[in-house]
Amino acid sequence: MNALPLILTVFVACAVEAIEALTIVLAAGITREWKSTFQGMAVALVVLAIITAAVGPAITHLPLTALRLIIGALLAIFGLQWLRKAVLRATGYKGLHDEASAYLREVTAAETAARESKRGVSDWYAFTLSFKGVLLEGLEVVFIVITFGASQDNIGAAVIGAAAAVVVITVTGIAVRAPLTKVPENWMKFAVGIMLTSFGTFWGAEGAGVAWPGNDAALLVLVPVVALVSAGYVFWLRSRKAAVGAPARQSEVVSS
Repeated sequence: MNALPLILTVFVACAVEAIEALTIVLAAGITREWKSTFQGMAVALVVLAIITAAVGPAITHLPLTALRLIIGALLAIFGLQWLRKAVLRATGYKGLHDEASAYLREVTAAETAARESKRGVSDWYAFTLSFKGVLLEGLEVVFIVITFGASQDNIGAAVIGAAAAVVVITVTGIAVRAPLTKVPENWMKFAVGIMLTSFGTFWGAEGAGVAWPGNDAALLVLVPVVALVSAGYVFWLRSRKAAVGAPARQSEVVSS
C-alpha cells in the first residue's frame, strides 16, 4: 500500500472517533466554560502523543512477519466488532448512533453538575469531561495509527491521516458550534469496519505465511468480498425481521 491509500484509510477511521470526541468537547465547552475544556483536551492530547511516541517505535522493532500476524489479528477483531454493530444498526436490531441525542445527554449532565475549582483548573467537571472524552476516543485513534502505520512501515503517513481527520472535524465543529449530526457516521463505521476487517485478514494471513495472488492487489478483491458479505447479512437480517413481523401484523388484523 502506498502512502495515499494509507492516509485516506486512516483519515476516515479516525474521523469517526473525532466526531464522537467533538460531541463531548462541545457539550463541555458550550455548557460549562471553554478554558477548562481546552485544558482537559490539551492534557489528553499530550498523553496520547506520549503513548504514540513510546509504543510506535517499539512495535516497529518487531520482526515484520510476527508484526503483521499480531496486527492483522487485532485489526480483524476490531473491524468485525465495528461491522457487527453497523449491520445490526442497518437492520434495526440495534438503535442508530444519534450524535444529537448523545450531545443532549452530555449537556444535561453538564448543566446539573456542581462547579468546582481544583488543581489550578477553574471548572474541574469541564476539564475531566473533556479529558476523558478525548483520551478514550483518542486511544482508538492511536491504535489505528500504530497498527496501520507499523504494518506498512510508514507511521508518518498514518499520523498525517489521523491529524488531518482531527483538524478537519475540530475546525468544522467549532465553526458550527454544534455536533456534526449531518455526517453519516453509522455508514462511515460500516465502511471502516469493512476496511479494518479486510486489511486485518490480509496482513494476518501474510504473517501466517500466506502468499496472496498479486500481493497488495489482492486487496482490490478482498475488500469488495467483505463488503458483499456484509451487505448480504444486512439483506438477510432485514428479510428475517420482515418475515417475523408479518405474522404478528396478520394476527392483529384477525383479532381486530
